[in-house]
Amino acid sequence: MARRPAARPVPGLAARLGDAVWGLLTSVDFAVLQIIVLALFAVVGMTLHQLPGFAFRSPTDYANEMAKLHATYDPVLGTGVVDALERLQLFQVFSSTWFSVGLVVLIISIVACTIDRTPRLWRQSADIRVVQPGPFYDPTLPDRAVMTGLDAPAVRAALRKRRFVVREQVVDGVTYVYGDRNRWVKLATLLTHAGLITFLVAAAVTSRLGDEQGLVVADGASLTVQPIGTPGLLLVRNLGFNAPGFDTGHPTDFTTRLAVYQDGKEIAEKTIRVNDPLTVDGYTFHQNGFGPAPDVLIRDGAGKPLWSGPIPMTDQTAGYPFAQFAVPGRDVGLQLLLQRQTDGTGVMLVLPFRAEGTNADGTPNVVGLQPVALAQGESAVPGGTDFSIELRGFSDYTLLIAKKDPGADLAWLAFGLLIVGLLITFWMPRRRVWGRLDPDGRLAMTFRADRYVDVGREYGALLNDLVARRPAPPPASGDPAEPAAGPPDASPPDVVPPDA
Repeated sequence: MARRPAARPVPGLAARLGDAVWGLLTSVDFAVLQIIVLALFAVVGMTLHQLPGFAFRSPTDYANEMAKLHATYDPVLGTGVVDALERLQLFQVFSSTWFSVGLVVLIISIVACTIDRTPRLWRQSADIRVVQPGPFYDPTLPDRAVMTGLDAPAVRAALRKRRFVVREQVVDGVTYVYGDRNRWVKLATLLTHAGLITFLVAAAVTSRLGDEQGLVVADGASLTVQPIGTPGLLLVRNLGFNAPGFDTGHPTDFTTRLAVYQDGKEIAEKTIRVNDPLTVDGYTFHQNGFGPAPDVLIRDGAGKPLWSGPIPMTDQTAGYPFAQFAVPGRDVGLQLLLQRQTDGTGVMLVLPFRAEGTNADGTPNVVGLQPVALAQGESAVPGGTDFSIELRGFSDYTLLIAKKDPGADLAWLAFGLLIVGLLITFWMPRRRVWGRLDPDGRLAMTFRADRYVDVGREYGALLNDLVARRPAPPPASGDPAEPAAGPPDASPPDVVPPDA
C-alpha cells in the first residue's frame, strides 16, 4: 500500500501574523503610501503657522504663542477648530508624536525592503552561468546575432576592448564566452536605500534632539539660549549692533558683536553677519534681523527704579514699531508705539492699560489709562498710575536664530550615499554578452543590458568590431587582389544584426 505524503504543517497564528506584517513592511506600495501621507502632513506643517521652539520652554511661553495663533486663526476657522488643531499637534507637525512615529515606521519599512531585496540582488550579481542552451541563441529572438569566421582570441579581444570581464568555458569542442561589464552595479541600490534611511534618521534626530530659538537681544543685554537649569547653559550677550548707512535708508551691512558664555565664562566672541554665523558648543547663531529698542526708565513714586533698559519693539501696528510691556510690580501694562516727527526726531507714544475683571464672554476687561507722548530725554507720569516713565534714548535690538541641528552631519552623509548610489545606477548600468563559438568558426551571440543602455548602438558597435577582426579570405586564383566594394552601409551577408 502506497504511503501518503506527509501533510504540510499549518502555520500558527503568530507565524501567519508575522508573515502578514513582513509582507506589509516589504511592500513598495506601502512605503510609497507612507511617503505620500507624511508629505501631505508636511504640507500642512508648512501651511499653518508652527509654534516656535522657545514656546516649549515654559507653560507661559506656550500660552503666549498659542494666543497669537488663536488671534490669527480664530476669525477664520473658529476657536473650536483651532483647539482641535492644537490637540492634533498640527501647530507642531514636525515634532509631533504621530509624525515621529510615522518616520520610524517608514525607516523600518525601508530597512525591511532592503533586507528582503539584498539576497536577490546578491544572487543576480554573484551567480554567473557561462554555458547556455542552444535555444538561448536563437537568432529570431531580440538582441541576437550570428556570424562566421571568428576564433576565441578575437572574441575575447573585442569584449575586453569594451571593458567586459571575460570568462570562457569549453564543452564538447564548443567554446562558450561570457562578458560582464559593471557586474556588481545592482548592489548600488543598497547605497540608495541606506541614503534614504539615513535621511529619515537625521530628520528624527533633529526633530527630537534639535533646537531652534529666536533670540531678541537689545544692545548690552543678555539672554539665555536654553531653559534655566539646563546643564551647560549657554548665555549670549549683545556687545553692540551696527547697521552702517541705515540712517540714510541704504544700509550696507548688519552686524552684531556677540559673546557667548557658559558656566560664567566667555567661550566665544565674534562679529556675526547674515552669512557669517558663530558656531559654538553645537549651536549656530545667525544674524536674522533687527529693530528699534527705546531705552526706558520707569520709577515709582519714591524714585525707586521698576525697570531700566531697552524694550525691543518686535511687532508693528499701522506700519509703526510696536511693543507691549508689563510694568514689574504693578498691575499695569504699557502699549508702546514709536513714530517719527516731521523734523525727523523720534517720539514714543505710551498707552497704559489695566485689566479689571472679565467681560461676559470671559475675555479680560481692559481699561485704558491716560496716554503720554515722550521725546528723547523727557519723562511723564501717566494719569491713573503711580510711576513715571522716562525715554532716555533710542537703541536697537538684534534678532538672532540659535540653531542646534544634531542631524546635520547625518543629512550630509545621506546626501552623499544617495548621489553615489544614483550615479552608479544610472551611469554604470550592467551589460552582459554570451557567445557560443562552434569549431567551424560560427559565432552565436546574445546581448543583455539594463534598461538605461542603448542596446542597438552598443551591440551594433560590438558587432562591427567583431566583423573587423575576421581574417580576410584569400583571393581566388585569377581574381583581382581587391574585391569590388559594395555599398558603404551594407552589412556582411553572414551577420544577423540585433533587432532594432
